Amino acid sequence: MRDGRTNEGRARGPWWYRVLVLLLILWGAMGSYACYTQLTAGADAMGAASDYDRALFARLPGWYRLDYSIATGTMLLGGLALLLRSRHAVALLTVSLVAVMIQFGWMFAMTDILAVKGPYVLYFPLLILAIGALALHLAHLARRRGWIA
Repeated sequence: MRDGRTNEGRARGPWWYRVLVLLLILWGAMGSYACYTQLTAGADAMGAASDYDRALFARLPGWYRLDYSIATGTMLLGGLALLLRSRHAVALLTVSLVAVMIQFGWMFAMTDILAVKGPYVLYFPLLILAIGALALHLAHLARRRGWIA
């Protein structure tokens, strides 16, 4: 098993791939937890919220909340699919990335959050997008190299 193969002789990926998969699962779990707490506790779930934060959260459309749930849930499921060596990882991580683009695209295009909070509010969403893109790239790499079936 030292060469990254299972007992059946199929490649399971190198050690760095398996570490990245575990980190993606952790990232997906944290995102899903953040989504759950925000949707149940409201704007105050991420610390002391301002009046602006509360008003913004209150006027989020229902589809936005659903999209947020889909984005975080499919990231977690995609990471688990990579761990289980399932080909469904590519589809799940694609859905996650598209949902994140819809979520933040709407937030920054349809609200005044940039004007109110400044450009630094872009940093974490850009990190989330980058991790989503890297996760999808990793899934495609795993598919090409036979690490997922």
